[in-house]
Amino acid sequence: MIEEILVGDGTWTDESEWDVLDVDSDGEGEQHVAMPTLAVVGRPNVGKSTLVNRILGRREAVVEDVPGVTRDRISYEANWAGRRFMVQDTGGWEPDAKGLQQHVARQAEVAMETADAILLVVDATVGATTTDEAAVRKLRRSKIPVILVANKVDDQKVELEAASLWSLGLGEPRMVSAAHGRGTGDLLDDVLGALPETPREGTAVAGPRRVALVGKPNVGKSSLLNKLAGDERSVVHDVAGTTVDPVDSLVELGGKTWKFVDTAGLRRKVSNATGTEFYASLRTKSALEASEVAIMLIDASVPITEQDLRVISLVADSGRALVLAFNKWDLVDEDRRYMLEREIDRDLVRVPWAQRVNISAHTGRAVAKLVPQMETALESWDKRISTGRLNTWLKEVIAATPPPMRGGRQPRVMFATQASTRPPTFVLFTTGFLEAGYRRFLERRLREEFGFDGSPVRISVRVREKKERKK
Repeated sequence: MIEEILVGDGTWTDESEWDVLDVDSDGEGEQHVAMPTLAVVGRPNVGKSTLVNRILGRREAVVEDVPGVTRDRISYEANWAGRRFMVQDTGGWEPDAKGLQQHVARQAEVAMETADAILLVVDATVGATTTDEAAVRKLRRSKIPVILVANKVDDQKVELEAASLWSLGLGEPRMVSAAHGRGTGDLLDDVLGALPETPREGTAVAGPRRVALVGKPNVGKSSLLNKLAGDERSVVHDVAGTTVDPVDSLVELGGKTWKFVDTAGLRRKVSNATGTEFYASLRTKSALEASEVAIMLIDASVPITEQDLRVISLVADSGRALVLAFNKWDLVDEDRRYMLEREIDRDLVRVPWAQRVNISAHTGRAVAKLVPQMETALESWDKRISTGRLNTWLKEVIAATPPPMRGGRQPRVMFATQASTRPPTFVLFTTGFLEAGYRRFLERRLREEFGFDGSPVRISVRVREKKERKK
């Protein structure tokens, strides 16, 4: 679109025609209509996440052929026969779980208590177990519609064996093969019959700003989400890498609704990850791309690591607004504070514009300060400078500090415009190439004049082609 303002002889038309580039890319916030929720529950390794992917028609939930991959309750939007509803994937439920698995089971129980309908998934090749029977007893007390799903029914022989699941007392088992898609269409028809038109509780939420919680494993992302929400939204445990899928949560903060996404901790190199870690890293990157602002958590009690810098580079490259949250501040003493300041000056030179706040997700120290920092970063991310104001400022800056010469000639900056927002992107039309150092100088002066705290700023150069001499 930018090149269209160049006329055939390589010169630019009148500056007034730059208005075509001054189109605001800010869109109105999406209207989020409350939808009924379908919870998919069952003991570990019965194929719940595979069934969720089949319902969605796409691979969203992380799947691996080992029990216990899913740990949090994760919501996805689904559509069947023109009706939209939320599908909530859960970790394996066990009545006598201990340690980490106890937290996972609690998340599944919350899903059972808050859903509008439930799919109880049972492995048809194994039959009804004592865990399945305990789940049935619990679900009967909830008075929520429950559909019994006999999964892994890949052939007629297993179908005959699955008939024994009538003994669970939930009526006819719906026989499906989530891996191959067998019977899932009929199951979804039954789901629509069980789901109410509107959820039991909850209201429509208009356009929440989307926030991604990112960082290396075990830095406190899930703890921060739970502290902000005032509820146990994500499983928290001392084991690094507890979170596998991105976990979406709507949280009321500062009089606004925010959509937080708790992501899996990013490892050193995705190429070295296998199985669950690989797909979790892909989900984390997708969640970051879908967000507007990222809260990058850094463990302040230990030196900044290469992993931290990799994640920061990922956020900066994605063009998202950024808040650096130095977590575990309750463990930082005076000596560590001094060393941390030196590390910030040395290692975080790429993002000096990022907002910073020192917090403790464990104690709740200063977590409320995240809201004004996010608002400032998003305001900068959405900011637009008019072409006239931008060029008036640019003329003064270049007159005081002209660009360095290249090949014996000094390039001239003819004029500039802000081509887009989110992040703010500026295009300079010049008669020659501008050195990277001079572009960084212009960015610094741009920030001094117009702000842009918490947001990356991109500056690109369009060099005018030389006119061909007529023979």
